[in-house]
Amino acid sequence: MSENSPVLTPHEAPWRAGLRAARANLVPGLILQSVALALVLAYYWHPPTRAVFEQLTALRGRTGLLFPVLATALCGGVLPFVYLRLNPATRAGYTWKSFVFFTLFWAAKGLELDYWYRFLAWSVGNDTQVRTVAIKVFLDQAVYCPIWAVVVTVLAYAWHAAGFRWAPLRADFRAGHWYRRHILPSLLANLGLWVPLTCLIYALPLSLQLPLFDLVLVFYTLLIAHITRRA
Repeated sequence: MSENSPVLTPHEAPWRAGLRAARANLVPGLILQSVALALVLAYYWHPPTRAVFEQLTALRGRTGLLFPVLATALCGGVLPFVYLRLNPATRAGYTWKSFVFFTLFWAAKGLELDYWYRFLAWSVGNDTQVRTVAIKVFLDQAVYCPIWAVVVTVLAYAWHAAGFRWAPLRADFRAGHWYRRHILPSLLANLGLWVPLTCLIYALPLSLQLPLFDLVLVFYTLLIAHITRRA
């Protein structure tokens, strides 16, 4: 999710705005899915890669909840900020206040996602069978994202875009149909990208699901930033 999430133009249907954004993200999205697929296949079929993942699992076991907090803050906040700060086209929009905000935001999201993955493993199952993965993907994309995850992320990035002022957000709410104008296009735009990626995430053991999400997150953020710069 990024600050160029699709927003409805006047009289535009949500599905049209979502389709417009999906087309813009098509090629980067395919690249990102290919990278994630290669990592999952390497874990199951390439012993050296599997050994690296096992070391990552061991590191996570030693650090506990500190791992999801620091790893997600790094991948969602620190690394994208460094890229955007070094890029002359986006430098002005990303101050050190932005750095603190996004680092703390993604640190909290990392903890949230860790508990979400644990909850799904407890309630649905801790295996990687097709049925288990399918149920987890459905709950993730049809419940967690539209009710909470996408809503909170859109609000966070909108608050940043408004210079951390609440007045523009309140005015946007008062304009009506906020969910239809902002959330529905984002959900529709991300279906083609995140459904396959979520399938790959849940195809890994629980201890590796968040690390794969974090890798996807940093590359997704950088790809979206690149699209924004070209635009």
